[in-house]
Amino acid sequence: MEKRSSFSGSIGFVLAAAGSAVGLGNIWRFPYLAAKDGGGLFLVIYIILALTFGFTLLVTEVSIGRKTKQSCLTAYGKIHKKWGWLGGLASIVPFIIMPYYCVIGGWVLKYALVFITGQGGAAASDNFFTQFITGYAEPIVYNFVFLLMTAIVIFRGVNKGIEALSKVLMPILFVLIIGIAIYSLTLTGSEESAGRTGIQGLGIYLIPNFDGVGVHDVLMTVMDAMGQLFYSISVAMGIMVTYGSYFKDKDNLLRSVNQIEIFDTVVAFLAGVMIIPAVYVFLGQEGLASAGPGLVFVAMPKIFAQMGVAGNIFGAIFFIMVLFAALTSCISIMEAVCSGMIDKGMSRKKATVTEGVIALVLSTVVCLGYNAFYFEFKLPNGAIGQILDIMDYLSNNILMPVLAIGTCILIGWVVKPKTVIEEATKNGERFGRKWLYTAMVKVVAPILLVVLLLGSLGVY
Repeated sequence: MEKRSSFSGSIGFVLAAAGSAVGLGNIWRFPYLAAKDGGGLFLVIYIILALTFGFTLLVTEVSIGRKTKQSCLTAYGKIHKKWGWLGGLASIVPFIIMPYYCVIGGWVLKYALVFITGQGGAAASDNFFTQFITGYAEPIVYNFVFLLMTAIVIFRGVNKGIEALSKVLMPILFVLIIGIAIYSLTLTGSEESAGRTGIQGLGIYLIPNFDGVGVHDVLMTVMDAMGQLFYSISVAMGIMVTYGSYFKDKDNLLRSVNQIEIFDTVVAFLAGVMIIPAVYVFLGQEGLASAGPGLVFVAMPKIFAQMGVAGNIFGAIFFIMVLFAALTSCISIMEAVCSGMIDKGMSRKKATVTEGVIALVLSTVVCLGYNAFYFEFKLPNGAIGQILDIMDYLSNNILMPVLAIGTCILIGWVVKPKTVIEEATKNGERFGRKWLYTAMVKVVAPILLVVLLLGSLGVY
């Protein structure tokens, strides 16, 4: 078995973990949910949940990883031998996510190249996105290239691959997001768009809208914010357990977790500043209804097309930024799978090739789900989906809440919260939210997770 690597220090860990957390979900899902759920109301609820619910799950998973020095596949069994099944579940989640994430990463790569080569105007046409994803060869090729980029980093290992890339890409990503966000606030629409401004769009984003908001609406906003946290901080995916296993014993775990939370929340907030004002200026209030991939691949190209010559430049910068976010997240997903293979005796090279081949086969099937294998399936939550949507629903809406519930029960009631608290304070650190952590992991988080799971199953 290969000697377990570790990050060179807390900075490398924080940037790698933040790179995992800052992904496509932050960029297209967070702004959409914020616009849908009353702007400032969603932001306030999200921040409260990040400081409580998110902190609880994040510190738990990183502590499990560092304590056991194992990947997500084997770590849970080290904590308690009868709960090793959670490790299998934790490995299945990134295994399912990896193929379709590569497909979406391929889409991002395609758009980045379109704008870089000055062809952004074509991407704004009504059928461009549909024609691209329903093609046969092109989506598969871009999917393969994106997967290859990811695999090369994993092949190089924790220090020369994941950490080295994160230290370069994350600062660049942060600067690009700030730059685009500032530019978005300076935008002013034409007479046809009623002279709407980016500052007005910022108001829609920041100022809570309580018009017609009832108790049920607040509950749904809480559920949306909690679901977004799964996307945002990469918990219940095996990733933070795996990255935690590379975290050195001498480094301050609690401080690093807080830094990850702050970095991720700031980036998610800035994603909203970057997108919501621009969409409002050029597409109005109705444009903010663009959910999921439509926000990035349909709405944003139309916005860049209305900017004239500058549109290609800012479109290229935007999609390069999204590409960086997608790549750092996909790297962490693949590492969670490969690390389990390595802990079972494979070499890193063999694990990378094995997972890469499997992911290529499955991601090709996902690509063909929009043409040769196309069908429509009604999901339990009422949405109509294809192969990609089914995989996303199964991993994010079912398996991740179940894994998080299991983790809370294991730590809260079986081995007790002291297991995590002692690991997090092994160097004499002060656990300032100890009472809150105990209450959250034992009672509050499991209840919220059950409610979230029931909602995903369409119970209410």
